[in-house]
Amino acid sequence: MKKVVPLAKAHETSLYGSKAVGLGDAARHGITVPRGVALSGDLVDAVASGEDKATGQVAKAIATLPPPFAVRSSAVDEDGAAASFAGQHLTVLNVHAAADVPGAVRDVWWSANSDSAITYRQRVGLFTRPSIGVVVQSLLNPTVAGVMFTEHPVTGVDERLIEASWGLGEAVVAGLVVPDHFRLDRSGQVLERKVGRKRIAIRCLPNGGTFEEQVALAEVNRHCLDDAQLAALGELALQCEKVYGPRRDIEWAFQDGTLFLLQCRAITTSKGRGDTPPPVPPRRDPVAALRRVQLFADMDRRQAEQIARLLKERPFAKGETVIMEGSGGAAFFLIDSGEATVSSKGVDLATLGPGDCFGEIALIDGGPRSATVTAASDLVCYGLTFLEFRPLVERNGTIGWKLLQVLAKRLRTADPRIGSGPSPGRP
Repeated sequence: MKKVVPLAKAHETSLYGSKAVGLGDAARHGITVPRGVALSGDLVDAVASGEDKATGQVAKAIATLPPPFAVRSSAVDEDGAAASFAGQHLTVLNVHAAADVPGAVRDVWWSANSDSAITYRQRVGLFTRPSIGVVVQSLLNPTVAGVMFTEHPVTGVDERLIEASWGLGEAVVAGLVVPDHFRLDRSGQVLERKVGRKRIAIRCLPNGGTFEEQVALAEVNRHCLDDAQLAALGELALQCEKVYGPRRDIEWAFQDGTLFLLQCRAITTSKGRGDTPPPVPPRRDPVAALRRVQLFADMDRRQAEQIARLLKERPFAKGETVIMEGSGGAAFFLIDSGEATVSSKGVDLATLGPGDCFGEIALIDGGPRSATVTAASDLVCYGLTFLEFRPLVERNGTIGWKLLQVLAKRLRTADPRIGSGPSPGRP
């Protein structure tokens, strides 16, 4: 169901994901959150696939939100108590124009379907294709922001642990600063204040994106929260426990004296753009390109079309790593435009261009990458993850059989003894 609703109307976790519904719960209980909307997983899939109707739905929904925007993932199984996806799924900050939001949504979709995210999902026992909802909110320009645990995340002591720094909270979340450290008891009494070394602050650029601003020397070692702000955070902790239950991991920010909740999840048990979009180059025929890939060469047109419908466009900037040698493989890529270099152990092996592909065996076994692929120029690929490919093969025996035939041919080429007599080591 392709839906987009104001955060206060996001009720169904199965549609919008836990982060969106959590923010909706906060709004419904009177906790201050930045204005925003929730996109359902099906709508995010459609935007990532380039469907005009879906893009139009998003544009209409955010028309009344003041820019710039923050675009965050809200996966259905994200941020549960047994596994946290912090650091796995992308947050796109300071999206300056509404026309750029669909591209940010597509980037979030890809972050949840990246090698590292899918490998992490498998490690924590999640083997299904992720359903990725997205939250789009007006971005704050906070004076100070950070995180708060309503219970000590290491010792389990019943106290509030707060880490804070100047500017956007990503400086704390990403570990870019040594934040100020505070401990409060449940009544809000300050138990400890420890000043950090806050040398930088993450700030918004006027035309989109963020930058690291050097903090004035006088502010580096000055506490960034006063007693009134600490009292407000203590009250927010009580509110969040009332709404969500105990053991909460909270991201927050102060702007113009007002405290905003950015997100609230369970503490884990283990741990430049303009106002109009740029012209889009004509989309190439992915079916024809797909049938030039050895793994899919024997597919007929209809079968190739079934696979091609799962492809999603993914851009990479020059110098960006597409896949990393040794990492778990989770996706296949087909180059639409631009060039990429293939290297192993620091040695360049090949240059790839439009029509070339890499990573197709990852669709079968999800094994480690044998080489690193880096964008040699601005690069646009069609991508397909094995979590989308596997259900298609399971439903379509003909496609599965043809894949077996291709793999059998590869085995015969690699070892001529296969099929001509007893297997090695057998009578």
